[in-house]
Amino acid sequence: MSKTLDQTDCRIIEILESDGRLSLADIGKMVDLSGPAVGERLRTLRDHGYISGFGARVDLRALGYTIQALVRIKPRSGQLHVVERMIEEQPRFMSCDRVTGDDCYVARLALADVAELDDILIPFHERAETHTSIVKSSIFEGRLPPLRPVK
Repeated sequence: MSKTLDQTDCRIIEILESDGRLSLADIGKMVDLSGPAVGERLRTLRDHGYISGFGARVDLRALGYTIQALVRIKPRSGQLHVVERMIEEQPRFMSCDRVTGDDCYVARLALADVAELDDILIPFHERAETHTSIVKSSIFEGRLPPLRPVK
């Protein structure tokens, strides 16, 4: 990332994070630039890797996934790569992080009901220990940390 990130770039990213469907002209009004100038900054931010893509926030409940679970996964000796592949191949895992500590992975599952946990996790039990917590509610999701100019 050789391009410096200035305060205006930070503000554009923050605006897009809160509403990615705003027009370039609307964003421009918020940062005192023309729409084409905002478009050029976005292209540059993307070219330099500060923005990796654009997407939609999906309501999982509307799609029938009423429950989410956090699963800590500790592969048994010699099973690390097999377990990692199993996680990657199970589409109900929405995210997975490699972590330090007793467990190797922390993953998030989308579920229609709690009974699905057995169908998803039983195949792991020969190769790993799992510890599951049901998500009761989320305080916030996908929040950006404070953005600062980068020199």
